[in-house]
Amino acid sequence: GINSRYFLKISNMSLFRRKKSGKVFPVKISTMDAELEFSLDYKATGQELFDLVCRTIGLRETWYFGLQFQDSKNYIAWLKLDKKVMDQPDIPRNSPVHFLFLAKFYPEDVSEELVQEITQHLFFLQVKQSILNMDIYCPPEASVLLASYAVQAKYGDYEESSYQPGLLANEDLLPQRVIDQYKMTREMWEERIKVWYADHRGMSRDEAEMEYLKIAQDLDMCGVNYFQIFNKKESDLWLGVTNLGLNIYENENKLTPKIMFPWSEIRNISFDDKKFIIKTVDKSSPNFAFYSKKLRMNKLILDLCIGNHDLFMKRRKPDTMEVQQMKAQAKEEKLRRQIERSKLAREKQLREEVEREKSALEARLIQYQEEVRLAKEALQRSEESAELLAEKSMVAHQEAMLLQQKASEAEAEVQRIKLSVIKTEEERQQMERKSRETELIVTRMVEEAERRKTEAETLRQEVVQAREAEKEAKNKLLEFLNISMTDMKGSPTSGSGQAAGQHNGFSPLGGNGSVMSNLSPVRDVRNFSMDQSQGHGYIQHQTDYSLVHSTDELNQSPLDVSAGLNGFNLSHYSVPNLSTNNVFGHRLDFSSSVSHDLMTENDMEALSLEIEKERSQYLEKSKHLQDQLITFKSEIEELKVEENICDLDKLHSEQQTQGETKYSTIQKVKRGSTQSRVAFFEEL
Repeated sequence: GINSRYFLKISNMSLFRRKKSGKVFPVKISTMDAELEFSLDYKATGQELFDLVCRTIGLRETWYFGLQFQDSKNYIAWLKLDKKVMDQPDIPRNSPVHFLFLAKFYPEDVSEELVQEITQHLFFLQVKQSILNMDIYCPPEASVLLASYAVQAKYGDYEESSYQPGLLANEDLLPQRVIDQYKMTREMWEERIKVWYADHRGMSRDEAEMEYLKIAQDLDMCGVNYFQIFNKKESDLWLGVTNLGLNIYENENKLTPKIMFPWSEIRNISFDDKKFIIKTVDKSSPNFAFYSKKLRMNKLILDLCIGNHDLFMKRRKPDTMEVQQMKAQAKEEKLRRQIERSKLAREKQLREEVEREKSALEARLIQYQEEVRLAKEALQRSEESAELLAEKSMVAHQEAMLLQQKASEAEAEVQRIKLSVIKTEEERQQMERKSRETELIVTRMVEEAERRKTEAETLRQEVVQAREAEKEAKNKLLEFLNISMTDMKGSPTSGSGQAAGQHNGFSPLGGNGSVMSNLSPVRDVRNFSMDQSQGHGYIQHQTDYSLVHSTDELNQSPLDVSAGLNGFNLSHYSVPNLSTNNVFGHRLDFSSSVSHDLMTENDMEALSLEIEKERSQYLEKSKHLQDQLITFKSEIEELKVEENICDLDKLHSEQQTQGETKYSTIQKVKRGSTQSRVAFFEEL
């Protein structure tokens, strides 16, 4: 098969038998993934050119394909294989002559009919391109699923470690109609595709392409060639030529056919100018006739009808020897690939186990190395602490020697002081005499002070008495004045004046005594406050001292810790035995792993059971896939841009609401007699 796009040129070459060396002309063939150029003899037929291309790319299922070109009026046409290439009047005369190698007819069931891998690959590329070009309508959720299979086919298994973000965002994976229909960036679409892409792990390229085609063949427009026609009432309609028969569509709806005529009901096909006539097997039914706008279109319709009808009948007959041989070879090849994949899976599993063991050993080795490093650091810290303690011990010893020296000097000083005390005993006695004399003088002074105090007290009492006499005299004078004023004016104001005097009166002695009496408590309180403040100051001093002391202790703590470390048992920092035998004690026997028998008779039997199991799980997988599609559709529904929804989206939504599918619709539109369907067509 051809796996990537390349350019192949065959110069002056013809793979068919030559009689004489004649003129040649250049031909360019474009397949879906290759460009081929040939120099073709002027007398070569279309069949010879077609066979040359098929042999070049290794294709044996040739009946699905053809060589397409655009004629001089830009209409699509297919090369006639039974005529010479240069004798066909519609062939363009430019150089080189360009043809497209494309699928002309489609199978009914890709999984049953497509045998060769190259055939599957060419169909995959062509259908994918038609979906991306929007020639085939594909709903958004199915587009994302198909994109995930396309990515699996192109890149293989998803590997999270090697996956680069933005890889899929730059790929052409979704139809532009789908991208415009939602408020989602390319990165958001990439995330959605990546979720399904990761689920396809273990799927080969041909399996991914086949899964793609299985989903795509269920799309309503897949495998349908549309042509504009009209009936006797000149109603604009669409004719769909398919692998099952002829479909008739309304002009506004290319998804759901209104009528279908299976190939099994069609007996003869012909056209006269623009009128196309189809005779049915039911002779009682009138001919089915429609009209096209161009004569060239009728030729193309007739060509597609004949080819599809022949393949329709061929499928319902036993396979030819060539097809049986191809299917047998494909079955053997598939079985061989399954065995190889099983072997590869086992080898991969063994490699992964070895890698896991290797990673575990490396992790353990790193852990041991880390423990060794920590133990060395702890040992180094212990040695440094020991050296520091030794220095501290030396300094302490020197300080002890110095203190001992000072103690000896202090003892000598005490002895000297004792001697001096004896010498000064006489001086002490003399001082005692002077002290007694001083005490006598002080006693006399105290007695004099007492006497003076008594005199002062006597004087104070006399002053008090004088003040009381003065006060009494003032009171009498006031009383006399009040009586005099009363006698003179005869006014009764003495009561109020007395009241006022009593109200405003002031007792100097009483007030002074009161004030004096209050001074003592104040003084006491003040003294108490001072005592309290002094006590507080003492407490504060004690607290500050305590803090300083704690700081000193903290400053000394490293020594204490170091001292602790000096005697600390460092057994948990012990260095493990890292000898070769211990480190690789759990080493795998690689030779036994490699020489293990990967495929036995039991494995063959298990493989057969796996194949049967895959078949039984297919329906369950399909159901799971449908559930995923429904979930995904509901998730992105909120991001939909309503104004970008096209008519086909609305028609598909109505079809889903009614529970219709492509095949249920086909069963519905071919019901009834041929005559009734022809009559219904005439009334459209």
